[in-house]
Order: sequence, then C-alpha cells, then structure tokens
Amino acid sequence: TGYRVNMTCFSVLCFSELSFITEPSDVTVLPKDPAVLDCQAHGQPPVTIKWLRNGVKLAESEHIHFLPNGSLYIPKIKHTKEDSDEGFYQCLSQNKFGAILSQRSRLTIASISEFVLHPVPVVVTVGSVARFSCAVISSPPATINWELNQRTLPLQTDRITVLPNGVLQIHNVQLEDAGHYRCVATNIGSVLKSREATLARPRIIAGPQNVTVSLHQTVVLECVATGNPRPIISWSRADSKPIDVYNAKVLGNGNLVITDVSTKHSGVYLCRATTPGTRNHTTAAANLTVLVPPNIVEKPESQTRPRAGTARFMCQAEGVPTPRITWLKNGEQVHLNGRIKMYSSKLVITQIIPEDDAIYQCVAENEQGSVLSLARLIVVMSEDRPSAPRNIHAETISSSAILLAWERPLYNADKVIAYSIHYMKAEGLNNEEYQVVIGNDTTSYIIDDLEPARNYSFYIVAYMPMGASRMSDQVSQHTLEDVPLRTPELSLTSHSTTDIQVSWQPLPAKVSRGRVSAYRLSYRTAADSTVTSVELLQNSTEYLLEGLQPDTIYLLRMAAATRVGWCEPSAWTSHRTPKTSSNKVPSAPILQLEALNCTSIVARWQSSPESVAIQGYRLCYHEEGQPEQPDIQLQAQTNTYTIGGLDPRKKYHVKILSVSKVGDGHQRDQTISTPGCVSARDQLAAAPPPPNQVTVLDGNSSAVSLRWSHPPFPSGKAVSYTVRCTPFGLMIQKLDPNTRYEFVVRLHVDQMSSPWSSVVHHQTPPAAPSQPPAGVRVTLIEEDTALVSWREPTESNVVITRYTILYASQKDWIAGHWHKVQREGSHTMALLEKLEPGNIYLVKIAASNEVGEGPFSEIVELAPKRGNVHRSKNPRHSDWFPDTTVFSDGLYHIDQRSMTGIIVGVSIALTCIITCALILISKGKPRASLYEAGKTVLRYEEHLGSAPLPPSSREIIYGPLHSESSHTSEGSQETGDSGHYSNEESNEEMSSPLSSRSSRPESLGPDDSIAVVELKQSFKVEKEVDASLLRGISVASSTCQAASS
Repeated sequence: TGYRVNMTCFSVLCFSELSFITEPSDVTVLPKDPAVLDCQAHGQPPVTIKWLRNGVKLAESEHIHFLPNGSLYIPKIKHTKEDSDEGFYQCLSQNKFGAILSQRSRLTIASISEFVLHPVPVVVTVGSVARFSCAVISSPPATINWELNQRTLPLQTDRITVLPNGVLQIHNVQLEDAGHYRCVATNIGSVLKSREATLARPRIIAGPQNVTVSLHQTVVLECVATGNPRPIISWSRADSKPIDVYNAKVLGNGNLVITDVSTKHSGVYLCRATTPGTRNHTTAAANLTVLVPPNIVEKPESQTRPRAGTARFMCQAEGVPTPRITWLKNGEQVHLNGRIKMYSSKLVITQIIPEDDAIYQCVAENEQGSVLSLARLIVVMSEDRPSAPRNIHAETISSSAILLAWERPLYNADKVIAYSIHYMKAEGLNNEEYQVVIGNDTTSYIIDDLEPARNYSFYIVAYMPMGASRMSDQVSQHTLEDVPLRTPELSLTSHSTTDIQVSWQPLPAKVSRGRVSAYRLSYRTAADSTVTSVELLQNSTEYLLEGLQPDTIYLLRMAAATRVGWCEPSAWTSHRTPKTSSNKVPSAPILQLEALNCTSIVARWQSSPESVAIQGYRLCYHEEGQPEQPDIQLQAQTNTYTIGGLDPRKKYHVKILSVSKVGDGHQRDQTISTPGCVSARDQLAAAPPPPNQVTVLDGNSSAVSLRWSHPPFPSGKAVSYTVRCTPFGLMIQKLDPNTRYEFVVRLHVDQMSSPWSSVVHHQTPPAAPSQPPAGVRVTLIEEDTALVSWREPTESNVVITRYTILYASQKDWIAGHWHKVQREGSHTMALLEKLEPGNIYLVKIAASNEVGEGPFSEIVELAPKRGNVHRSKNPRHSDWFPDTTVFSDGLYHIDQRSMTGIIVGVSIALTCIITCALILISKGKPRASLYEAGKTVLRYEEHLGSAPLPPSSREIIYGPLHSESSHTSEGSQETGDSGHYSNEESNEEMSSPLSSRSSRPESLGPDDSIAVVELKQSFKVEKEVDASLLRGISVASSTCQAASS
C-alpha cells in the first residue's frame, strides 16, 4: 500500500510539473514580414504543443511552421481581405496527464487608414487663438505631428501646444504663423499626411487684373478685401517707384483709377490688404501695359562696299508691343535669297553685285503705328580683281566635318591675300550663312562645326587689298548620321489600375542627328530585375503598356536609334499604377512642362472633365538620380506652378495627381531637361533704352572724352556702361593719331543690356612723330662729300613733312656746333658737302611735321681718309681710295668685290709700270705730249735739243707733283669715279724746259695711241662694271699715260 501511495504522490507531482516556461505575447508586424510566437512548456515527457488561432487549432503547412521548441513561425504574414494572419493566438501544452492552455496573444498587422478628420482652414486676427485637429484610424495607434508649409512645426514656444489626441493649439497668433498646416500620422507601418489647412490673413476677394491700354486712355484697377476687422487697402508699384499722384486717384474703398496713361505708368501694381494695427497683410498684383508706337533707336548707316563684299545694315526699334522689322529696297520689299538674308532685325547682303547699289529702308511697325529709316549702299567696282577660285570639291569626313578643297584663281592669283569660305544649310528657308576667313597659303580647309545628317552648300571668295573676286561655283555635301544625343522626354500616366500610357515628342534634328529608325521601350517592376523590352516604329509617339499589376511601382526607360546605332538609354523613370478601388477617382491631369530659364520650370495642367469633385492637387519633383522632394499641396483653382532653384542642364521628373474626397487620383509623370544658362543679352527680358545725346569732346592725339545722357530708365539698381570704339570693334585704352573713329554706348543694368546708341564719329588730331628715322646710313662718295640715306619712321597714321639732318666734326660737336640740312618729307637722301678730310663727322636725323619734331636717331660716325699735302689737279692723280660706307652700327665695311677690284687694279698698274720703264730705257728719244680736254687724240711734239729727264718712281706711279689739286667736276659726281680729265698745266709749268720736254719711243706709233684712246673709251662705256674694278683699271690707265708722257 505504501508503494501505491508513493506512486500516487509521484503521479500528483508529475501532473503538477506541467507548466509554461514561456507564453506567447502580443506582437505587431508588417505585411509580408516573418513572425515568431514563442511557447515553451515543462512537464513529464513527452510534452506536445499545439496552436490555436481564434480558438481554432492550426495545422502545420508551408505557411505555418511548428518549431522544435514549441514556438510558432510564420515566414510571410498574409494580409488580404480573403486571408489574413491577424488574430488571437494560444498554445496548448499536453502530456499523458492532461493539457494546459496558454494566455491569449494578439498578432496585429500594422495599418493606418485614411484620415477620418482633416484640419480645416481658419481665418483669425493677430493675437487670437487658432485651433486645428485631425483624426486617423491606426493599428497600432499613430503618433501625430504637425507641419507648417511642409516643414516640421517647431514646438519650442509656449504659444504652440499639441494635445495627445492630435489637436494643435496656437495662442497669441503672430504674422509669421500664417501658412499651410497639416498633420502627419506615423506608425510602425507607414506615414500618412492630411490635407493642408490654411491659417489665413485678410483675403482679397476681387483683385486687380492685367490690363493693356493705349496712350492717353483711362485705367481702373479694382481691389476688394474682406477680414475681421475690416482690412485697409493700399497701393504700390513692384519697382518701388512712386505712383503718379497727378493722374492717379483712389475711387471708393480701394480701387485705383489712372487717367491719361503714358509709358511711365507701365509696370506691376500691388494691392495690399492690411489688418488694422498689425503687420498682417495680403497682396494681389496686376500688370499695366501701355502700348507705345515704334521708335528706331539704332538706325542703319550708309555704306560703301566693293563688289563681292558684304554689307550689314543694323536696325533696332523699340515700342510696345515689340515692333516688327522689315526692309525695303528702292521702295519695294527686299527679296530674301541665298545672298540677302535677315537675322532678327539685321539685313545682311553677301557677294555684293552692282544691282545691290540702292537705297534701303528699315520699317518698324506695330499696332500703334510705323516708322522708317533709310541708308544707301554704294558698290565700288575694281578692275583688277582676281578671278573666282576654281574646281571647288567637298568631301565628307564625319558626322560633323567636311573637307573643302579648291584651286587658286586663274587671274591675279598672286594678289590674293586671303580666302573666305561661306557655308549654310541647304534645306529650309532663311538659313544663317557662316563665314570662315583663312590665309592665302592653303587651298583646303576642314569645317568641323556642322550638324550630323545635314546637307550644306559651300562657296569661296578670294580677297585682295582692293576688293574681292566673284563667288565661286557652289557645291553641296551631306554630313554623315550619328547616334542620337539623347532619348525623348517621357510622359507617363495610367487610365486604369493595370496599364501605363507612355507618350513622347519626336526628337529635334539637332538631337536625333539623323533619321530615327526605331525606339526601344524597356520596363520592369521595382521589386523584380527582369526587364521587358518593346521595339517601336520610327514614327511612334505613344505606347500603352497593359496587363500590369495594380498598386505597383514600375520603372521605365527608352532608347532611340538611327542607322548608325542605338544611343545610351535614359535613366529609369518610376510610375506607380493606381490602387484597386470601387470608388471612381479623378483621372490624371494633362500636364505641360516648359523651361522658363536655366534654373526654373513652369508646370501647367488641366483636369479632364468628370463628375468627381477635385479638392486640390499634389505635385512633386526631383532631379534624376536624386531622392524625391516633399509633396507640394495646391488648391483646386490652381493650374500653374513655377519650380525654381534648379540646376542648369539637368533632367527633372515631375509628378502630379488630383485629390478628391474619394481618394487620390491617377498620377501623371513627365520629365524635362533644363537648358544651359545664356548671357544676359540673349534672355527674353525687356532691355533698357540706350543712352542718348552721345558727344565726343576734343582731346589729344591719343585720348578723347566721351559724354552722354542717362537714358529714361527708372531703376534704383546700379548701372554700368560699355563704350564700343571702331575700327577695332572693342574697348581700347589708347587711340591712334590722325584716325577717324566711331563711338557707340550701351547701358547695362540687372543682367540686361540696352541697344547701342546712335553712332558718333571723331577724327583724332595728328601727332608729332614718336619714332626717329630708321636705317640711317652714311656713304662717302668723294673726299669732301658724303651721301646720307634713311627710311621713314616705323609708325602708322603719322604724316612726315620735313627731315632735319645735323652733322658736325668731333671738334664742333664738343663745342656744341652742328651744321643743319633740311629735306622735304618725301625725300630719304641728302648730300653732305665741303667736309674736311681727316676729321671724324657725327650725323643724326629727325622727322617732323606741323605738330612738332620727333626724336633724333642714334649718332652715326663718318671718317674721311686724310689726303696728301701735294696733289695733282688731275683727279686721277689724287690721293684716291675706294668708297667706304659707315653704317649705323659704327663699323666700316669693304665687301669682297671691292677688295678684288683693288687687287686687279694694282696688278695692272704694276704691269704697266714695268712695261713703260722698259720702253723708256730702250727708247731715249724725247717726246712731249699735251692732252686737250674734250678731245680723243693724243698729240706728240718734239723739242729738239732738250735732254730727256727721267721721271722719278713717285711720278711714274702717282703722276707729276703739284701744290694744288683741282676739284672734282660735275661729271665726276655723276659717274662716281672719273669724268672729264685735264692735263693742262700753268704757264710756269709750260715754260719750264724740263717739264716740256719728253722723248717719244719709236715703237709707239699712231696705232698705239689710238689703242690707248679706245681703251679709255671702253672704260667710259662699261659703266655698269663693278666700281671697284673700274677704279683699279683707271689708276693703271692714268699711271701708264703718265709714264708715256
């Protein structure tokens, strides 16, 4: 019995040990996430654990797993209307003695419903209390936060209180509290944002409207506002200028009336409704446009151009609206063609022909009237123009480059200084012609800035200093195709929960770079990497993707191809298909995107007519590859929005959908690229008027004073000016003297530029030379005569009227005494005469005109050779030496030919001396000779009884010695070496028996004398022979003649 009792006790003990170590607890999970419910029991083995959901036992399956430790594991939580894992779970622990049931745990699938209560707009005054509230159904309960203008509302102030139930209270309302409020509900599963409610300022119920009027009319700008207390209406201008008190008055409680309007009344007017005693206000704006007749601010100027040249007539006009510019030729409409084109308002005539000589008129007209301005084109003809370049040939190199080759003109090709290549697109009307100027050292050129897949026409003109040739024959050539630069911008929307409508615009020619042959549309879901592609025809602009999953994010991208190949596909663009709903939601708005400038985009949309009432719009945007920006809530009456602060040359994705009571409507996605930023002169902005009354005040030869009046441009901003000066066409610091300039001025303000002012001409006065004559050279041509030569100073636009030559010996130079010689400005040579042999002379030259004298050149030295004390009257017997030239470098130069002539002359002289000596020795018969000037015969007279006097060696070489030397005759100056020679002696010399007697050799007969005469004559005839050689032979001839005498 005891044993039985023990067993019973043991059984009781075993039963009491069946208990739970761990029981399941409440858990909240997200759909599709895994979940684990823990359960562990202790008791006499074997212990089994089973699970119940909502009191019903669960069976293990692929969806539900029982872990070995007794816990329940659900890999993927289901949450659909048909099947959901949400509910109450319990585990049942059992052994042979019985079973126990755990506590109940709740598995909650996190969710949040639509707001059951949205905040509503409130209008309050400054200092009062504002209250907003919202309510949402959430599991688990959501945390409520508030946003102001889509930014978290700061709660650091005691004025703002958020209650646990989500109510927002704002005490002592201030001006900065005005804005758009919304509540944000957050739980573990998601975030939900309510509609926005406005804490409003005084409201303008009838604001001013944009109005356009003509001059002298009356304008009424209405402004009616409501509020509590009643707001005060005031008016101002957006440009901060005062309103004209003489022509403007307030009618009623805030309506502005302006009478006799003029251009000064144009602008933006602001109506401001202000709560009394506060700074709380609301504004409305309207633009007043005053129509103005046209006025030409830059008139065309008459021009003179050579045939085949180019003329450009400028014409700028202002007025409201902007005047339309047309051109007349001799009173008739200008016929535009390949030579004559209009670029904006500029008329350009290329390859001018004689028929272009005419009067041209610029006509500016708008709705308010018209105005004209004329200019004359004079065509100048040139007789010796080159012929046109020949055999023009064009060859395609790539999609953007064409090689052009040609042959030189047939006539006057040596006078060509440059070639001008003209090219333009062959297709289309009024295409702009481009020009490239190259040197005359080539007959080929590569033009590499062309567009792909374009046909271009080319012609060439040859230029010379006096004009241009006719245009060559035209040739055409086509560039190759290339892959497109980019893909089209996509627009995405859904008409149902299972489709996406994809549309795009055809690529422009500059982007397609050829004919698009196909498009490739690729798409996939965000959760799946499998890509599906569809190739579309070249003329397709839309495609409907069907059979898609509802409420799913799809990624789409597109690529375009030409015959060359495919371009890089675009980045992925996301689009979510609508949710499945029994309610009819608004369809996607029709969206249009336009780039205002390089940093702004304007979005315009229009809702489709439907029965669903639209409460507003939700718009968001982001740069490609960047996270999305917060949604922008817009009112139902809004249909445009400007997105600013963007980066240039970037692609942006813009999404918009309609909001209604039944839920969000279908979404439309669209992409757009911002352009690159352009200069201020290219921006579409109203340019300020140009400066007027431009005048040039007299200045010196290198500077002028320019004065103008401030234009009628009312602006409180800083302005600057640009002065253009031609012929250089750019800002210059120094002007050239004696040059005609034209000046124009333009104004710059707030990144805008006015047109150029009217042209003012001015001729700078002449200036004195600033450079000395160049290349000064001094050449000794006689013993006492030197030739000075020089070149004009190396500076342009300076007229030289006189040259001054100063020269002095070293002795006079030390004493400060200079001899002066002046020559006219057309001369570049002068003779320095009566120089003293043996002295070194210093020479310098300066140029001058009526303004003044320029600087002197560097001093050049001249050193005439010292002569003998006793010289013959005969120049042939003088102390002669070759011409020595002194250059500006101060060195004496004897060239090789001069040295050769001296050597040959001396050799001939020595030969003659030896020959004559032998004759005198062998023949002792005395002879006397007399050479009469001007005759070509030698006469011999015998003086019998007179003993011959042998001549000395010095006399044989240099001739008889005399105390005086005759001056060189005029003929000697002309020939440079010898002219007419005289051997007549004074009476004393002729009476001397010693000097009058000579012996004639028997061997020297008449024929021999004739030969000597012929020799002298041959020397005279051969003047072109090198001067040095001639001088040497002359020395020999004279010596031989003296010896014969």
